[in-house]
Amino acid sequence: MNDDASAVDHWVLTTRLADYVAWGRKNSLWPMPMGLACCAIELMAMVAPRYDVARFGAEALRFSPRQADMMVVAGTVTKKMAPAVKRIYDQMPEPKWVIAMGACASTGGMFRSYAVTQGVDEIIPVDVYVPGCPPRPEALLEGIMQVQRLVEERARAGRGAAPLRAPSAPAVAGR
Repeated sequence: MNDDASAVDHWVLTTRLADYVAWGRKNSLWPMPMGLACCAIELMAMVAPRYDVARFGAEALRFSPRQADMMVVAGTVTKKMAPAVKRIYDQMPEPKWVIAMGACASTGGMFRSYAVTQGVDEIIPVDVYVPGCPPRPEALLEGIMQVQRLVEERARAGRGAAPLRAPSAPAVAGR
């Protein structure tokens, strides 16, 4: 009888349901690509076989906001496009995360004009900034890993533990 109990203990794993759900969310992010300018080419390259984003569980690009949980804003957000970006963000289910990819999405880039928003964070909250003009696909992969860390922190904070960083300070990938 004791041998049977030790065999069961060897194969049985116990955990909290919230931990299991957080692990699943972390390893199956479904990005909503918002390719608005040249950064979108680097976003497409990140999905290509050379960089193998499937290792991180984010290879299933969803072009429907109701099926996505992570928005990647890649490129210049003009004032004309801003309401559409906001509407798509609002249609995404909770929990949701946003990556601002490139200098234009993060700060408006070199465009200091009335027609360009000076960062997508004027419209929607941003969780991770990926610097560069355009950023390399490796930098975007680092941004996805930052989002995975945020998912873990949120799960940990839900159990009463303090998050690793202040929620008001977005992460910067590649630093």
